[in-house]
Amino acid sequence: MTVTIFLILYFFITLVEMAIPYLVKPTIVFGVSVPEKKMRDPRLLKFKRRYSLTVLATSLVLFIGLLVWGIQVNSTEETLILITTAAPFALLFVSLACYVYFHAKTTQLKREEKWGEGVKQLQITDLSVRSRDEMLPWYLFALPMLVTLGIIAYTIVHYQQLPNQIPTHWGPNGQPDAFTEKNPFSAISSPIMLFIMQVMFLVINETTKRSGIKLSATSTEASRVRQLTLRKYTSWFMFLTSILITMLFSFLQLMTVHENLLSEVMMLLIPFAFLLILLLGSIVFAVKVGKAGADNWVQSGDGVGDFDEDQYWKGGLFYFNKNDPSIFVEKRFGVGWTLNFANPIGYFITFGPILLILIVTYFT
Repeated sequence: MTVTIFLILYFFITLVEMAIPYLVKPTIVFGVSVPEKKMRDPRLLKFKRRYSLTVLATSLVLFIGLLVWGIQVNSTEETLILITTAAPFALLFVSLACYVYFHAKTTQLKREEKWGEGVKQLQITDLSVRSRDEMLPWYLFALPMLVTLGIIAYTIVHYQQLPNQIPTHWGPNGQPDAFTEKNPFSAISSPIMLFIMQVMFLVINETTKRSGIKLSATSTEASRVRQLTLRKYTSWFMFLTSILITMLFSFLQLMTVHENLLSEVMMLLIPFAFLLILLLGSIVFAVKVGKAGADNWVQSGDGVGDFDEDQYWKGGLFYFNKNDPSIFVEKRFGVGWTLNFANPIGYFITFGPILLILIVTYFT
């Protein structure tokens, strides 16, 4: 079952990496902004195809290599886990290398063809678009926190029932494989980490809601549809993730209080179901956002184009713009959001919870 889980993750990563060039905004190609009339340039389409085929070929080579190796070598389960964990990272490394290569090729093509020169760059603002925003309200993200507080209270009440060794980590088979001594803090450390993650989801949702809605001057309606879809499904996906994590952590905490609450089979199936639902949600999110407004993007007239923000994107991946108050902005490669690294608040929102979780883990 462990190998099955990693294989599912592996092929999920393969499909997502192959699809990324076709899911981003049509006027962004490998992190480089291109004019609307050039977004279907045969050379750019060729770059996308070559990227996807390279990712697919690498994935198949790695998979076949692992399969042959697994048949010929009688390896332990620990070795299988190590190898199947390394394979997705190898695939991601190759994908990143391909991105860097095609980002450079696209940048070079844009420079040689002098795309954007002599074009009047426009930025537009539509104040009414906020009224159509369907991001979820903050109090829905607060509901899972009430569950976590209830779990903490339940654990405190049943403290005497807890085992002397508190589980701190569960393996892919659903069984605990790391423990710490029982004390009042270690007993509730997992719900505390859950609460920190729930707060992070709430804060990210609220700061994303306040981020700027950037519209195309030449394809205003298509960009409006994409932006609103991105914001809506980002909010729903974060809420789904928060709910699933709450259910999983609560289930594990209850299993700590009541050791024989469920069978070993159920202990294996519940985390597997959690993973499957999360992956399916990721696919729906990526497809919904990728297709939103794509068919309505039009080619701009000569002499008019959107404002070129390439100067603010380092390598097409990292956004630095002190003049933009937004904490999160839409990714240029991938589906979702990335930090405005010129805004220090983003560091606090993103890395603050990670630091707190590490502190809780250390003292546990």
